[in-house]
Amino acid sequence: MLRHAYADVNGQRLHYATDGAGPLLLFLHGFPEFWYAWSKQLREFARDHTVVAPDMRGYNLSSKPADVGEYRVKCLVADVRALAEHLGFERFTLVGHDWGGVVAWAFALAHPQLLDRLVIINAPHPAIFVRELRANPAQQQASQYMLFFRSPKAEEVLLADGSQRLVGMVMGQGLQQGFFDERDREAYLAAWSQPGALTGGLNYYRAAQLGPLTADMDVDVSNLLGDSPARASLVVRVPTLVIWGEQDTALLT
Repeated sequence: MLRHAYADVNGQRLHYATDGAGPLLLFLHGFPEFWYAWSKQLREFARDHTVVAPDMRGYNLSSKPADVGEYRVKCLVADVRALAEHLGFERFTLVGHDWGGVVAWAFALAHPQLLDRLVIINAPHPAIFVRELRANPAQQQASQYMLFFRSPKAEEVLLADGSQRLVGMVMGQGLQQGFFDERDREAYLAAWSQPGALTGGLNYYRAAQLGPLTADMDVDVSNLLGDSPARASLVVRVPTLVIWGEQDTALLT
């Protein structure tokens, strides 16, 4: 049965959902999601795994530090390591989507000895993404939304009209097509209504400082890795599965 708990780790209080028993599968959500994004996967994989999906820092019921610097990737990687230790697992499989995928890539590069496997869903390797932002005009154009997410007006715009822009980002036509139902919509609206939750998610973009998105942009891949590439190999040495939805309009294939 799905259970909810809190872990006081790395100076933060992280809420997480968990179920099952066996090897640990740890799921990291993207923006503007929360643990609930993995609810169907939790139900499926709990048959033979311990499954855990946290609200990452800044989201829903987890801590929301006010300092934008507290959302740097190295802080998020430290959260993941501390959570796994709190749960009592020395090794585990890490699954990440979108921003959760960014953190998962960085974790695999920093702590390969802790991972059995890595699963990435629509999140490019940070070094590849930075390369595309510098050299690919189409990706530069597709990523312009990041500049908006960094603006001080982003919260007001995204929450206007009953958060319809956020609903569209997460669900698209999924409500009409039956992939989501009204219960899902209400769950997301409740998560976004948590005080400071949307600001926490947007602070991931603000802390990464990606922009201006042009060929002469000044961004270091370390902004997405949490460590200098001069001190950390960019080769992932963990068995890795990448799953990609080819109709992603933000991350071009």
